[in-house]
Amino acid sequence: QAAAGGGRAAPRARSVCRLLTRRAHGFYARDAGVAHRQNLGLLRQIMCQESTKFKNVWTTHSASPIAYERGRIYLDNYQCCISSIAQEPRILYQKPKCSKSEKIEDALLLECPLGETLPSPSDYKPSLIVLTVQNWLLRLSADSGEILEKIYLAGSFCKFRYLSWDIPQEVMVVKSAQNKLPVAARQAGIQQSILFYLAIFQVLPLSFIGMLEINKKIFGNSVTDVAVSNGILIVMYSMGLVRLYNFQAISEQFMEQPFDLGHEFNWNGQVGIVGKYPFGLPCNIKITDTPPLLFEASSLENAFQIGGYPWHYIITPNKKKHKGVFHICSLKDNALAKNGIQDMKCCSLEPDWIYFHPDMSGRIIHVGPNLIKVLKLKEVKNNTDQTEVAEDFTIVANRENCVNNTVTVTASGRVVKKRFNLLDDDPEQETFKIVDYEDELDLLSTVAVTQIGADGRAHLDFHCNEHGILLKSIPLLESWDVTYSHEVYVDKDLVLHIEQKPNRRFSCYVYQMVCDTAKDDECSSHEKPERVFCKKGGRIFEYI
Repeated sequence: QAAAGGGRAAPRARSVCRLLTRRAHGFYARDAGVAHRQNLGLLRQIMCQESTKFKNVWTTHSASPIAYERGRIYLDNYQCCISSIAQEPRILYQKPKCSKSEKIEDALLLECPLGETLPSPSDYKPSLIVLTVQNWLLRLSADSGEILEKIYLAGSFCKFRYLSWDIPQEVMVVKSAQNKLPVAARQAGIQQSILFYLAIFQVLPLSFIGMLEINKKIFGNSVTDVAVSNGILIVMYSMGLVRLYNFQAISEQFMEQPFDLGHEFNWNGQVGIVGKYPFGLPCNIKITDTPPLLFEASSLENAFQIGGYPWHYIITPNKKKHKGVFHICSLKDNALAKNGIQDMKCCSLEPDWIYFHPDMSGRIIHVGPNLIKVLKLKEVKNNTDQTEVAEDFTIVANRENCVNNTVTVTASGRVVKKRFNLLDDDPEQETFKIVDYEDELDLLSTVAVTQIGADGRAHLDFHCNEHGILLKSIPLLESWDVTYSHEVYVDKDLVLHIEQKPNRRFSCYVYQMVCDTAKDDECSSHEKPERVFCKKGGRIFEYI
């Protein structure tokens, strides 16, 4: 009996060891994150089943831009918010039409950080940070539009226009438009040395880090743009030069005095409250000398990206004849990687594009009119100091029926020669227009379009992110005009297509997953089904 008991105990001991090993790596069987990942895995399987279809459940139109953020559709300059989750549009809030002085210039969605204690219950719910034309920074409830916080940035000496993330959901950057003197002032010889202002905030709770000027006396006369990303101050120049500086080192070296929002201050003879009208925010980071340069590169149109493992960067040689040629180089020593020159040799109106894969795998995605190449960085055999660019997988457009003969013979036997060849992105050939990554489902999504005459047809495809295998193809029922601007969002079981037509006409098409096989024909047919029109909150919606 003792021997039998010992035999039963051994497997349990191995199971305990495996459990402890998984715990050491951060895996817990009852952890909410594990359950969430399993649910997303099941959703991915359901979405990619042959019987699963995506149905265009409703459509709306607008005379102003349409924005989408995490299940919420914003219209009328963020005055109207509609939930995209339900099969029928549900208006979350509808605010009165705002005046031109209250117009929203830019917005960012702010979500609650995990594992932190926040000062207000409203901080635990999603909110929208918006920037108005009058230099107000507002934090709004994402579900009700209620104003939760108001910060006045600055007076008329600068116009703040852009919001971006330095560190996503942690540090936010508010950038001004470029300061330009009126023509009369320039003709009178008046000089303008300050080009941009940047205000930096920690978010949730919202706190002021500092504000700085980009001065051409420090950075040079030919500065065209500036940004802060991942702790790096990026300065761009008209000749294609890109320079990188350590922003944290700049703020520590040149900050004259820290300030807290809502506190009284005495600054340069002014007395007021930080972030309140009319004083706004003090410019408390004064760069008096050129900061140490981290890195610089010259690239056509300032196109410069950093990523991969080990760190690499992508540039285009700074000559127009090299447009469409990309160099992948080591950040450590600027050495060109083996096979590091990527050139699809496209003959097309729209250029191909390249970027580091957003899945943090260190791979690179290169998109041409009819070919998507996913590339990876790997060590060269027998030379650990050099990196090689290798092909991981490719996705090819379906052009089986495309015939581009330069010589044809008529019925009478006459030989006719074409004077030109079709472009690689000719609308009559299937062409890739959008490539994106759905991180929660680990899917690579592509939109390919074929346009014959005035009628364009598009389909959204899901590919395995690891191997590129086609898992699902979804026809988009609305006509797709390649001359219009388009955005397509994939958000779990939701697909959203936003289209901008001429004369500021915008349309939003909402597709949802349908598992009822009886509706297959209705979901996939390009024939226009019968539509019902409904008015909600003064807005007209179309239903199928």
